[in-house]
Amino acid sequence: MWAVVPLKPFAQAKQRLADVLSATERAALMQAMATDVLSALASTKGLQGLLLVSREPQAAAIARQWGAQLYQEPAGADLSAAVQNAGGLLMNQHQATGTLILPADIPLATASELAALIDTHQQQQRALTLVPDSRSQGTNCILSTPPNLIRYQFDGQSFRPHLDAAYGIGVTPCVSPSPDLSLDIDDVRDLQALLHRARDCHTRDYLDRSGIAERLLTGTAGSAGAPPGNHLAGQHH
Repeated sequence: MWAVVPLKPFAQAKQRLADVLSATERAALMQAMATDVLSALASTKGLQGLLLVSREPQAAAIARQWGAQLYQEPAGADLSAAVQNAGGLLMNQHQATGTLILPADIPLATASELAALIDTHQQQQRALTLVPDSRSQGTNCILSTPPNLIRYQFDGQSFRPHLDAAYGIGVTPCVSPSPDLSLDIDDVRDLQALLHRARDCHTRDYLDRSGIAERLLTGTAGSAGAPPGNHLAGQHH
């Protein structure tokens, strides 16, 4: 089982937070979340290796830091297709028999929970395990044996398409909800949910150190470059 981590360029990350975080803050937030995910995976038992899928300029250095390999997607490439291609590379070059796909914006991921997912998936000889997001709209983690069992889709609305893709090839996927893995950071509600959790992680530490946590919890997060105001009260997503 290989771990595959899709990572968008930091400069393009988390555009849905642009009304409350500056570009610099969004990039730093994405880097903190990636650190949490890669740190968890680097300590996860049952993994043969770690593959970072990214065209972030710092991706090679990040991969070296965590002992990961890098699949550098071409400029303009679709991330979903890049993850699919990465699975093919792992099968062809490393004889991978399974993949665990975990996007880089799941800051509460832990090595123990990921190891338990892998163990259950393998012990019960499952073909496909899906971990939905907290709204059962996106897919936050995919375990596939073999890799590329279905066509992947990473657009925030992937859970139902992934289910349908599995049923379409005669596979009944295991749906494994997880309070920690279900929290991906896309909008202000997700950040606030993270801040109300007691978990120690790089992402929470960054939010505290930067002052973002205080702004979000007190409702004083204004648009980048604008004076703080009660911006969150009327926010809709």
